[in-house]
Amino acid sequence: MAGEPQDDCLFCKIVAGHVPATIVRETDTTVAFRDINPQAPTHVLVIPKVHYGNAAELAAGEPVIAADILREAQAVADEDKLESYRIVFNTGSGAGQTVWHAHAHVLGGRGLQWPPG
Repeated sequence: MAGEPQDDCLFCKIVAGHVPATIVRETDTTVAFRDINPQAPTHVLVIPKVHYGNAAELAAGEPVIAADILREAQAVADEDKLESYRIVFNTGSGAGQTVWHAHAHVLGGRGLQWPPG
């Protein structure tokens, strides 16, 4: 069911505290943690505590929490003193999504080229 924790979801396990992560911020609705395979000096994932498969599903089902993700991305950038940064939502395997739980990547601390990969 949308919004409910999934037993086989890595990010749901992080939210529940069953899988360790380097958490940098946590709110009532979100958790932000360092990526285990960083692609930039700052590479933090901001995830909702509720389970939705991708950003579009989250925005449709919980628009307030989708906004919370963006607000927390800004807070991560502020804490890491980033003047420039990128927020990325990968949706679908063709776009590079590998964990089927909505999440934003906050990337910064180096020049980021365009177009990306």
